[in-house]
Amino acid sequence: MAERSTAAVDVADNSDETSLTAQADQSTADGVAKNRERDTDSDEVQESTRTDGAGTTSPPELHSGHKLARRYRLEECVTRLDGFSSWRAVDEKLRRAVGVHILPADHSRARSVLAAARSSALLGDPRFVQVLDAVEENDVVYVVHEWLPDATELTTLLASGPLEPYDAYQMVSQVSSAMAAAHREGLAHLRLNPNAVLRASTGQWRIRGLAVNAALRGVSSDTPQRTDTEAIGALLYAALTQRWPYESDAYGLSGLPKDIGLIAPDQVRAGVHRGLSELSMRALVNDGATASRHESPCTTPEELVKAIGEMPRIRPPEPAFTAPPEYQRTTYQQGTYGRQTPRPGVTQPVPTPPPPLQSRTGKALKWAVSALLIAALGLGSWQLADALMDQGGKNEDPGQTQTNDGDGGNKPVAPLKQIPIDSVREFAPGGSGIQEDEVQLAVDGQADTAWITPEYRGYPNFGNLPQRKDGSGLILDLGRVTDVSRLDISMYRSGQTAQVLAAGADISDPSSLSDFSEEITELSTVGSDLKVTLKKPVKTRYVLIHITELPADGSADRFRGGISEIQVRG
Repeated sequence: MAERSTAAVDVADNSDETSLTAQADQSTADGVAKNRERDTDSDEVQESTRTDGAGTTSPPELHSGHKLARRYRLEECVTRLDGFSSWRAVDEKLRRAVGVHILPADHSRARSVLAAARSSALLGDPRFVQVLDAVEENDVVYVVHEWLPDATELTTLLASGPLEPYDAYQMVSQVSSAMAAAHREGLAHLRLNPNAVLRASTGQWRIRGLAVNAALRGVSSDTPQRTDTEAIGALLYAALTQRWPYESDAYGLSGLPKDIGLIAPDQVRAGVHRGLSELSMRALVNDGATASRHESPCTTPEELVKAIGEMPRIRPPEPAFTAPPEYQRTTYQQGTYGRQTPRPGVTQPVPTPPPPLQSRTGKALKWAVSALLIAALGLGSWQLADALMDQGGKNEDPGQTQTNDGDGGNKPVAPLKQIPIDSVREFAPGGSGIQEDEVQLAVDGQADTAWITPEYRGYPNFGNLPQRKDGSGLILDLGRVTDVSRLDISMYRSGQTAQVLAAGADISDPSSLSDFSEEITELSTVGSDLKVTLKKPVKTRYVLIHITELPADGSADRFRGGISEIQVRG
């Protein structure tokens, strides 16, 4: 009887990954990216010689075309190491590419691999490459995981040079936050390296192999949080310098010179961001290094997240606009087409233009214009005098706004008051958010902070991703149903296609676009500010700032947007 993880099956059935076999050839899988035969680095070869019993078990005889559970068709073996193998495969039931780790059921690590895979599947955090199935069947144990066709591993990104400060900041921030969440659930990675960190086309960073990669290789640690924290420090060091922070070369990166110890990234390469350099040293201080200043070392991912939060926020680079080419005069312009080109050295006489408006028609036109100007000045003076006479004797209070009540009288209107925002969350109808930990930056009262989307490539409508077909944005919870009369919204960047919607007064906890039935503004391209004053207040508790398309982010095929600050008045 096959032993199967129910939780893992649920994850598989609810997954929205739709990559097919044709896409799988360009995909990135666990242990392989761009170089199919490379697994990670030389230390794995050393692990394969351990005498823990793994080497005495022969891997099962499998081949391309073999099916597991009459569902997963093996396509290509991408890793064969230490008694297990990893494959690119196709889930024929859901028609998508997947990755599969396979090892014999009597392998010494089979039990630990199954346990690690099932624990990872139960976490269900979208920042990790998801385990879809974990099965023991026909003397074989196999683990099925996501295959990300649009992701690029950090190893490949660093092959072309160090990351920009903003990209390095996003990487360490997202990876640290994800690992802190995993450790709170009792899960460690223990093999966090540049091959295990991927950047999706949306700009989101994903981590693969949580718990499973270490179980496959029999890696353990007495201090798992410290091990993962130091690994994050090494990732940041490599992202800033394109060097591995140890003497040995690894992951396609050169190590540090021998006998000099661990030196700060800003001493390895000029122009490195000082705050990020110190942050990497605080994580790597576990190995005996000393930070460039006297901050305490970070020994857990949670401490690293706190240290990142205390740093000044690094904003993305402003888009670079290319100046249009200078205007080039051609022979086809008015006044030159058909004329003979003068011979070199011959000076052409310049015709003298006639005096303006000296003809009879010109003189008549001057008199007509003068008459119109005199008439306009007289009419304007009369209207101004009439308005001043109507207002004479009235003693208005300049501090109050007047409104006509329809009966010929005026009554004062109380000034609008700012409505406190009880909470804010990301509008994510597809199920997973993109920058959920930064939503508070849009309502913190500071114009220099913002909720910013990742960078999307190819399409302004959030990369044309299926889970983003309804766009994104922020949902404001005002705490109770109230009258909303005005919204002042500062956009992170002009050129975003956006609108403001409100949910009905009887709606609670709205999440889909259909829940916001009241259209406060039409969907249109907006500038850097979106200010709305309503003639009639709207009764609502929930307001949605809905964004469907993003402006270009430095190039024609990259897009990013966001919201800097929101104020609601009523």
